Amino acid sequence: MYMLNPKPRLIYIASRRLQASKRLMSGQGATKKISSKYFSKANVALVSGVVFVGTYVTFSLSTHYKLDSVPPSLSNSGLLKLTSAVLLKSTQPGTENGCFQSATSSMLQKNGLGAQQHKEGVFLLNEEQVSAKLRQFEESYYVSRGKGVTRYDICQLPSNSPIEDDRAEEIVQVPILQDNNIKTSTDWMFFGVFDGHGGWTTSSKLRDQLILYIVHELGTIFKPAKEDNLRYVPSSSTIDQAIKNGFLKLDHEIVNKNIERLLNDNNKAKAAELLMPALSGSCALLSFYDTNSKMLKVAVTGDSRALLGSFKDNKWTVKQLSIDQTGSNSTEVARIISEHPDEPNVVRNGRVLGTLEPSRAFGDCRYKLPASIQEKIYKQFFGRKLPNNLRSPPYVTAEPVITSTKISPENNDFLVMASDGLYEMLSNEEIVGLVVKWMEKEKMVKPNKSLWNFFGSSEKGLPEVADVTNDKSSKQPFRKNRSSHGGFLMEDRNVSTHLIRNALSNGGSREQTLMLISIPNPVSRRYRDDLTVTVVFFGKDKNEDENGKLEINPAATAGGIDASKPKL
Repeated sequence: MYMLNPKPRLIYIASRRLQASKRLMSGQGATKKISSKYFSKANVALVSGVVFVGTYVTFSLSTHYKLDSVPPSLSNSGLLKLTSAVLLKSTQPGTENGCFQSATSSMLQKNGLGAQQHKEGVFLLNEEQVSAKLRQFEESYYVSRGKGVTRYDICQLPSNSPIEDDRAEEIVQVPILQDNNIKTSTDWMFFGVFDGHGGWTTSSKLRDQLILYIVHELGTIFKPAKEDNLRYVPSSSTIDQAIKNGFLKLDHEIVNKNIERLLNDNNKAKAAELLMPALSGSCALLSFYDTNSKMLKVAVTGDSRALLGSFKDNKWTVKQLSIDQTGSNSTEVARIISEHPDEPNVVRNGRVLGTLEPSRAFGDCRYKLPASIQEKIYKQFFGRKLPNNLRSPPYVTAEPVITSTKISPENNDFLVMASDGLYEMLSNEEIVGLVVKWMEKEKMVKPNKSLWNFFGSSEKGLPEVADVTNDKSSKQPFRKNRSSHGGFLMEDRNVSTHLIRNALSNGGSREQTLMLISIPNPVSRRYRDDLTVTVVFFGKDKNEDENGKLEINPAATAGGIDASKPKL
């Protein structure tokens, strides 16, 4: 319960904060072995990071096998030896005339360490197993309060192990007194996406504490009225400053206060707990929706991104509510150079000091603390080598950039928040188009009967979406060459899962999706990032209900939580 002195009534802590989310393993769920008939559908076999396409392997018995047509009688272990032989062929002694006498190492023997750790090669998952992995950490909730938000969906897909992303959602009810002295209440709705890097400890800290810090700061500016625990509503700029204070105070706690405690106490038993959130880093994307004012504030530190989809004047639009803060953003580069005028190479190759891509982040003490402090940490406990050319830190800040947007529930507005892994694969227009197509399938909106629809040219494509973003300096998806399919996949009841599936499909290719999800960690990180997506639907479905609750949507919560158990 949050103390706002006098305190508002906390009606719900919505997020199942995934206390076990840091144990999300890419290999959990859908681990059933695949028979060779599924492997035969694969066009790619990955062994030790090397890709073979249609490779022929020759045994001394003069038997020829093609990797995409393996006989059903060949066991998985035999297949692994067969593919491993390709790697060993050029290095093992006894190789003559394209044949070799031995292609097995102790790591591949029945009782070897490799077998004990289930190192049995890479097998293509079937569609059922891929869907199980995609839906393993999906959640969906109906918001039955009649205050402007009707539903939100969440999905996470790990690539790192443990996943470095995290998320949190919370709702707080606050009694307020408006300027016209009308007594009412408002819901503060918070949605957060935290994209960690260099580990998961910073993002998990944000999951547990960032919203707490911000609610505390908001409690200091929503000044109490004289009666009934009511509070006066402050100005928009005052709210922005409170959010910034919450961000900066938490980062100061993570980086400065914790290290100060550690150096003063010199307690090695506490080193990991206090140091790890400071050594790793995390971006933060936080949306704060005030149901009374219908004002949505989006605060971003780093390169996660928020989009607003809207339907107005008979067309769908997308507006980017945050700008990616990286070393490739000219505004961010100019800011950093102005703060370090004697260091012309402070940003190199799109990275701070040539190494860190986000120009704003929590943690990342290597870019914030003086060299003398970092050397003490390294000598007394553990740490990493100092960045090259560390002269005048801090170079990186956790201060967010905040935008404010008036929400129109009657326009079918919806909010998409995601870690940068989604935007590496889909454009803003594609993301909103995919959500709209999903909404049409779920009968949340009617298809737009435009002239193009009349002639049938867009029946198989995504709805046309106009980008109305003023600043379009954010990075574009690197997968611009779509597959020949030119379509999309419509298989999920959870819209966040739907976005992740289509991001991996590269234009509607099921084979591409199967291939990317089948690659296990840590190799998978070379081809896809951790993915976290939250989609919030605005609308007015009934009269306001101060006692309204949140309900699990079991149809769109296939794996995230036990939908049979009540949430509240």
